[in-house]
Amino acid sequence: MTLSEKECRERYLRCDNPPVIIDAHSHLWLWQHTVVDGKRIEQLPDGRSSFLGNEVQMMNPWMHDNYNSVEKFLANMNYAQVGGAVVTQEFIDGIQNDYLDYVSRRWPERFFVYGMCDFRVPGFIIEAQVLARRGFKGIKLPAARLIGDTWRVMIDGEEFMEMYRMMERQGMTLGIELADGGVQCREVENIISACPRLKIVIGHFCMVTRPDWMEQVRLARHDNVYIDMGGITWLFNDEYYPYPSAVKAIREAADVVGMDRLLWGSDYPRTITAITYRQSYDWILKTTELTDHEKRQLLGLNAQKVYGFTSLPVLPYIPNMSE
Repeated sequence: MTLSEKECRERYLRCDNPPVIIDAHSHLWLWQHTVVDGKRIEQLPDGRSSFLGNEVQMMNPWMHDNYNSVEKFLANMNYAQVGGAVVTQEFIDGIQNDYLDYVSRRWPERFFVYGMCDFRVPGFIIEAQVLARRGFKGIKLPAARLIGDTWRVMIDGEEFMEMYRMMERQGMTLGIELADGGVQCREVENIISACPRLKIVIGHFCMVTRPDWMEQVRLARHDNVYIDMGGITWLFNDEYYPYPSAVKAIREAADVVGMDRLLWGSDYPRTITAITYRQSYDWILKTTELTDHEKRQLLGLNAQKVYGFTSLPVLPYIPNMSE
């Protein structure tokens, strides 16, 4: 069962202590221009991209200038009453360290940003050390992109382990997205064993719609491991809003590792080509399958603990003209 839009909004507005909402998985870039696996990714007009040999709607068509800028994201966040956001990175967007450094310095109360190295090239440890000196509090590892048809980069190799130990000493967070199922889980277990105080956040809800996804979930039984839900609406896109199977998957994961290990994330801007930004989380508010406290944990309390947000704004509800 789900609550209606009106019931959901009225419950939120009546609340003396409205929920903290933090997006634990989003993306920003000023220019998308890169190569992955020998294939180009280039921006096209009206929010489209040439993506690994295909043309896709990467962003909403009203983002016709193709700038996925922080100002546009803040407008969406303010409208949807999302107080803070974690900005991650991926090879398909190109390395965005300089822009995200600007974002975190300009709006430190609203954003936690990940730096990223080119892990496909040996010697990245120098990049990681520079990111730490620049003040980045996290480093993103798109581990699933490090496995090809005939090659593989082991993410528990010597240079990686040197980076993890440095991050553990610096109190940094490792964001990681893994290949489907348990392909890289043994390597992650080795990382956890060597660096038990390194905070690790596994992205894309462990690729929930793929076989053996619970192998990744079980990694969050370790005290230093968490799971973000970035892209969950994309993974359940065939079912579509309000994603009842996604709610069941949340319950299944929470039964194994606890609701305090799970963080809502939107995967903005790619997912809002199919739904609005508010819809990327309000299906959680609307379901009657989760308690109010569990919803608060998922939507913000857990992310607040993991990422250390302390000065989030209180954002009022602005009614739509059509209401």
